[in-house]
Amino acid sequence: MAIATINPATGATVKTFEPHDAAEIDRRTEIAHSAYRALRFTSFAERGAWMRAAADLIETEVDEVAQIVTLEMGKPIGQAKSETLKCARSMRFYASNAEGFLAYEPLDDPSSVNASRAGTRYEPLGVVLAVMPWNYPLWQVVRFAAPALMAGNTGLLKHASNVPQSALYLDSLFKRAGFPAGAFQALLIGSAQVEAVLNDERVRAVTLTGSEAAGRSVASIAGHNIKKAVLELGGSDPFIIMPTANLEKAVTTAVTARTQNNGQSCIAGKRFIIHADVYDQFARLFTQKMEALVLGDPSDVATQVGPLATESGRSDLAELVNDAKLQGATILTGGSIPDGPGWFYPPTVITDLHDGMRLVLEEAFGPVATLYRAESREEAVHIANQTTFGLSSSIWTTDQGDEDYFVDTLDVGAVFINGMTVSYPELPFGGIKDSGYGRELAAAGIREFCNLKTIWNA
Repeated sequence: MAIATINPATGATVKTFEPHDAAEIDRRTEIAHSAYRALRFTSFAERGAWMRAAADLIETEVDEVAQIVTLEMGKPIGQAKSETLKCARSMRFYASNAEGFLAYEPLDDPSSVNASRAGTRYEPLGVVLAVMPWNYPLWQVVRFAAPALMAGNTGLLKHASNVPQSALYLDSLFKRAGFPAGAFQALLIGSAQVEAVLNDERVRAVTLTGSEAAGRSVASIAGHNIKKAVLELGGSDPFIIMPTANLEKAVTTAVTARTQNNGQSCIAGKRFIIHADVYDQFARLFTQKMEALVLGDPSDVATQVGPLATESGRSDLAELVNDAKLQGATILTGGSIPDGPGWFYPPTVITDLHDGMRLVLEEAFGPVATLYRAESREEAVHIANQTTFGLSSSIWTTDQGDEDYFVDTLDVGAVFINGMTVSYPELPFGGIKDSGYGRELAAAGIREFCNLKTIWNA
């Protein structure tokens, strides 16, 4: 795939970029390695001041940055601004909390290990390669970069090839904020070059957010090199509605959960599992609200759903829907590619699904919602757990017994009760099964790329 900005609303190529050659990759890797040797010995106060300066910059430049995001991947402009401002919040969170998260932890009773003093400390690993996707071109990167830099690591960013201007903005941001030159740099490279970068002994770890296939490839390379990896992969998150739920709120939230970011979010609610007692009512209200969404130019503030980011992504989504149609699924709204330019796909609701359909097990990365009827909470969990993914979930109930049951039995990295899944700087984020391993955000996230060093003193 060429490294280029292609407007998904029109399909027109806006700007192309020359990939970095082997010499430039080596130069940037060496600069990152040198920057690490300097950054690791700076104080948390220094790093915090630089990180807050980066937050100030991105807030000041929010309008310009949001326009880049919308142009490159089609996110509605209001959502692009929200993503940008969320990055600033995360930067300030780690600027304030990194020192506490990584503080020396003394053993309460050192005499138990025949020592006068014993404990553990966290130290940075070095250069970390970040392989990042296009769907949240700023937030996905910053939720790695902010903790990594505050821990004393440096970063090399291999961003998706369709968001090069977003990558280059981040390439300049941390340097402008005061971090040592080379502390965070973008590599304009294709996927085929990731292996060589990860094989480089100066690169000590990798984090990837992306597809299951990409995760398997990167994990294999990292494992061969005995390097730490954190993977945040796909999701097919269940959104479960029980009879005691506040149905109006559940329906409204369900629409947002399925169509945020034009439906291109790993943590979006994708499979709506509704108890039989409220299924018909939910299906009717949900379909009405999905039909009412405004599909159009993402730079228009009135637009609620823009185009998909890539032509191939729309083709993949259409194939899943068409396969379900051919096997007897019922389309309640949407379900076909509209006429005209750009990579648009309408908000779609599908029911009458069965196990032979690809859509039941594969991730639908776009505004396509699948509805399932469940006769009991046990059947709801069976449906929820039948995929290979296990990222997050949302359950809607006011019954404490139901709440406890779902928290105990859902095979996921997170359970959100009476709300949609959101990634917060204050809470760990990540999944299980084919959704990956490791955690981002909170204390767990900053510690992923640290060496936990034990210290024993006689």
